[in-house]
Amino acid sequence: MKDKRGIYYYPLPLNKRIKMYVREKEGVIEFMLHNEDDPSFSQEHGWITYEAARLASKMYKGGGMNPLRLYDIDAAIAALRSEESRN
Repeated sequence: MKDKRGIYYYPLPLNKRIKMYVREKEGVIEFMLHNEDDPSFSQEHGWITYEAARLASKMYKGGGMNPLRLYDIDAAIAALRSEESRN
């Protein structure tokens, strides 16, 4: 899917207010989480690589959902390919 911010997928399919934007820059897939209820979050955190998300997830100690579930490399690739096929 695509909107004015770019290509995205829903990392939490039941919550359409949270979108994960994806782009490919110099062969590296980058992610930016956007929450309609907290728009400053994406401004503060900006774009991160999958590798950065993976490394950060190693600090996850439980108590909720593993953050890496949001940064889905397969969903990102599918969203990027889907948009490429439309152009």
